[in-house]
Amino acid sequence: MAMKLHEYQAKDVFADAGVPTPSSQLASDVDGVLTAAEEIGYPVAVKAQVQVGGRGKAGGIKLAEDEDEAREAAESILGMDLKGYSVERVLVEEAVDFTNELYVGITMDRGEGKPVAMVSTKGGVNIEEVAEEDPDAIAREHIDPAFGMHPFQARKAVYDAGVDKSVANDVASVLTTLYDLWESRDGSDAEINPLMVTADDDVIAADAVMNIDEDALFRQPELAEMEEEAASGGDELEQKADEYDFDYVRLEGNVGIIGNGAGLVMTTLDLVDYYGGEPANFLDVGGGAKAERIANALDMVFSDDNVDSVVFNIFGGITRGDEVARGINEALEQFDEIPKPVVVRLAGTNWEEGMEILNEDLVTVEQTLEDAVERTVAYAEEVTEQ
Repeated sequence: MAMKLHEYQAKDVFADAGVPTPSSQLASDVDGVLTAAEEIGYPVAVKAQVQVGGRGKAGGIKLAEDEDEAREAAESILGMDLKGYSVERVLVEEAVDFTNELYVGITMDRGEGKPVAMVSTKGGVNIEEVAEEDPDAIAREHIDPAFGMHPFQARKAVYDAGVDKSVANDVASVLTTLYDLWESRDGSDAEINPLMVTADDDVIAADAVMNIDEDALFRQPELAEMEEEAASGGDELEQKADEYDFDYVRLEGNVGIIGNGAGLVMTTLDLVDYYGGEPANFLDVGGGAKAERIANALDMVFSDDNVDSVVFNIFGGITRGDEVARGINEALEQFDEIPKPVVVRLAGTNWEEGMEILNEDLVTVEQTLEDAVERTVAYAEEVTEQ
């Protein structure tokens, strides 16, 4: 798992390393926004500090030319629900007058077993969409971790992406710094989207993403101090997952997924995609899924407004199918009406006993994982079509 820094935290890390960033201040109320804007100087951008993509399209980023617009932006953004995230803080930032938007990023290419540097002239938009719709628009350069990123590799990635030669050296320098941060800070992802180019050919990081390998935080005491603040103001469901000690990642689909074991959950995610659905989450309840944990998992998934149906995929090893079945029954019996259709597949230890225990007035039972996923996707489609 990764610790996700907020934009303002990542920008502090980037700025300390020499990456150009706009002047900015954090604010948590309207007066704080107005004070920050006055000190920075108009125009400013008011940006929701939640860890979710597409903030601009969702109304989480607004430009303000004067005090009235800054007040309006602050009142609109602070307290809003942004894709399930409650906005408690905003970053008030110097607006950048740009002529072009680029993308630069570093991540691990697990297929190649190497980190990869990426550059694109299609910045300022969802890079995943660019990768899917126009993969050739992203230049990639794999890096040998034993030697790090050579200067020629940074220049090659920038050249292959088609970056204008007037800013190519500066972009290559930012990319090199980004890799050095990724490597030295035990990063899992580091990216700037967009890296803005001004009329004077300056490059400025208008956004910042930095995710840190949680297992390496003992080597990063400075970043570890940010962990609690990074978690605050985020997704309430992810905070609840920490309380329940679940491995949980919120996604953007409408099919809720609960399983025991990361591999089992990932297989279920892949099958949801295969049958035409979109996963709403990754939720691993762990190897010893007691009845109480099952009830907590259902509580979490039912709390996600995006979820239209739920698939339960449990393989009994340490976990007993009959105990899981009791947990499902107990959780669902608390409702006068089941909020989302639930499909269950049990296998392994005591799975037959579990199947007999399950209350089929509350859940749909399927014998195979494929049938369970296909049925769950169909339920979600029915809700969408209504």
